[in-house]
Amino acid sequence: MDENLHPISDRLLNQADREASLGQKGKVVWLCGLSGSGKSTLAIALEKSLHQSGKHVYVLDGDNIRTGLNAGLGFSDEDRRENIRRIAEVSKLFADAGMITLNSFITPSEELRSLAREIIGKDNLIEVYVKASFETCKQRDVKGLYAKMEKGLVPNFTGKDSGFEEPKVTDLVIDTEAQSVEESLQALVDFVAPRVERGE
Repeated sequence: MDENLHPISDRLLNQADREASLGQKGKVVWLCGLSGSGKSTLAIALEKSLHQSGKHVYVLDGDNIRTGLNAGLGFSDEDRRENIRRIAEVSKLFADAGMITLNSFITPSEELRSLAREIIGKDNLIEVYVKASFETCKQRDVKGLYAKMEKGLVPNFTGKDSGFEEPKVTDLVIDTEAQSVEESLQALVDFVAPRVERGE
């Protein structure tokens, strides 16, 4: 370590102090799944629900991460790993600040999910698999990415050129093929809400 760097962690407020001030537990809710599975829809709806109940919450997704913090990263395996590593490190800071962070990222491999788990810490992490088949997501194509994929405009497309490993370890599975948006959101709220309350 550089001799000019002096650790200050022992002089800072700790996570419990910040959580007490905010009246909530700092948690990271990490939603993974294929593009079009419903991750962003659920994250946005959960943010509104938690906000309405007085919680301090923030959504991280490709729109606000890849246009800023990770703007220089592509979609190679190496860049995907760095993308997840940076997101996990930022999420860890948010949790330490007592915030509830809702992450909406494909996170296609167990290696990447394990990396996020290791960085954030299991106590601060709620893992959610938003499940839908490649064909269903292709039919939905809410962002037009599958149409671009068919034209060869999106390299390393997850589910086609690049694989997606279904999570073997997760806290909650939401099957958006079997459940409506309303049912999926209710299942998510029912699971997350009690876990961000202080005193549990």
